[in-house]
Amino acid sequence: MTRSFQRRSLKVLCVLALIASCASGQWLNYPTPGIPRLPDGKPNLAAPAPKAADGKPDLSGIWEPIASRNLEQVSGVAYPNQFANLGFGLPGGIPYTGWAADLVKARNANLGRDDPGTHCLPTGPTLLHTTPALRKIVQTPGLLAILNERDVSYRQIFTDGRPLPFDPQPAWNGYSSGKWEGEVLVVATSGFRDGNWLDKNGSPLTDAGKLTERFRRPDFGHLEIEVTVDDPTAYTKPWTVTLKQRIVADTELLEYVCLENEKDTQHFVAK
Repeated sequence: MTRSFQRRSLKVLCVLALIASCASGQWLNYPTPGIPRLPDGKPNLAAPAPKAADGKPDLSGIWEPIASRNLEQVSGVAYPNQFANLGFGLPGGIPYTGWAADLVKARNANLGRDDPGTHCLPTGPTLLHTTPALRKIVQTPGLLAILNERDVSYRQIFTDGRPLPFDPQPAWNGYSSGKWEGEVLVVATSGFRDGNWLDKNGSPLTDAGKLTERFRRPDFGHLEIEVTVDDPTAYTKPWTVTLKQRIVADTELLEYVCLENEKDTQHFVAK
């Protein structure tokens, strides 16, 4: 469900219910306090990035992915580029091993029937970065939390110096520990459950995989996340892409629960 569709649906409900204050009750049009603004009142996206109390860049805010106009076809459906194919624009494409390339072909031939997200299961960090929905970053000393509209879920990135856990219980989002290198937050994540999808194309992430994310906020309105995938089981070499995000001001997250009134999976035709 797109943000614009959510907003239109909310407006229709407000009219039907004859509740003039319905939208404001959801904080969807509430001014974000303390942000730089242009003379016309719009957020100044080019203003300097804010700093936290410790002098590091503050990554806090509500963010959405920036997708080009290109759409990728996956199982006959058009999706925003890196959401569909995390390696979109990568020279030479994603370096799959033989079995991983065959798996991606099979997943597409099966119309993505086994995609965890299609079954309202967690989707993992890279799909949450690229899903066309909003996410909120809350940065505190020792912890960066990412709150997602999708399934009202969260991810924790610890920045208190702790090492990654040894032999952890496998998790959808893995386990993340970050440290600052100058103006960049470098996050290492491992401990994934086997069978994760990196994108709607079905690029695999196994339990041997590791992600390294480099979060950089060049100005107030933009966030860059450089993601390196290192999974020798599925790929012939590590590979890196950059995901770009844009801040969304004067609004709030909407609750979206995938399983609520879900009626799609019973109609799957792929085998």
